[in-house]
Amino acid sequence: MQKRALAIHDISCVGRCSLTVALPILSAAGVNASVVPTALLSTHTGEFTGYTHLDLSDQLLPIARHLSTLGLHFDALYSGYLASPAQVGLVLTMIDLLCDAQTHVFVDPAFADHGRLYSLMDADMPARMRALCARARTIVPNLTEACFLLEEPYRSQGYDEAYVRGLAVRLSGLGPKCVVITDISLSDAETGIAVYHRESDTFRLLFRPRFPGVFHGTGDVFASFLLSAILGGKPLMAAADLALSCTHRSIRLTLEGGEPLRFGVQFERVLPDLMQALRQP
Repeated sequence: MQKRALAIHDISCVGRCSLTVALPILSAAGVNASVVPTALLSTHTGEFTGYTHLDLSDQLLPIARHLSTLGLHFDALYSGYLASPAQVGLVLTMIDLLCDAQTHVFVDPAFADHGRLYSLMDADMPARMRALCARARTIVPNLTEACFLLEEPYRSQGYDEAYVRGLAVRLSGLGPKCVVITDISLSDAETGIAVYHRESDTFRLLFRPRFPGVFHGTGDVFASFLLSAILGGKPLMAAADLALSCTHRSIRLTLEGGEPLRFGVQFERVLPDLMQALRQP
């Protein structure tokens, strides 16, 4: 039976992120991807200015109520960028309407980076996002979001493996069984992720060589690769390693191709690698 996922993210007309990333990656992995857009933007909010932003909060529950009448089972509910703290409450209601005990609630709490909240983001978002993370099976915050969720001062450097493990364990204490923290770096030469599985008390750090530059949308790219691998039957650690490799290669190919970085990374060129990896036992 084909897996079905519901992706609840914003959609940017230009700039690879959110739904324009999640939909093709999940689809390439053989997942039937349904979508609920939280906001419509002309571009993402990274290096672009003058972008338009349409909050779609008034559409979320009508969509969810209609979907709840269709008799669908969602193997995963995947939430990403939410346009306001109020949307967190709407997504919690959507979980009640559309998920069952077998649904993998997968939360990318996309609200901050580089030690600060995203532009247009309300200061109440970290507190509201904690409630959503409590309902998740897996969460994928970056280091900034992890610190906001735990009310921990952000540290861009000068930390060690024990500190990162402590963050992951404390995040799991909010509710999720699986925690993957991105944007982890113990040296200038490498960047990577921390992976923690509460039931087995397993923790690993995974690294790849660091590329210079700011790569917009890579959190969405990584999270979408990760969920695709999990739905494809990969255990958490193997899924995280595959997602990191696919994301790293997407960045490398983008730099080699010379496309302006503000348009996002060329994940499309890595989809055959994902598909091949998911065919292997």
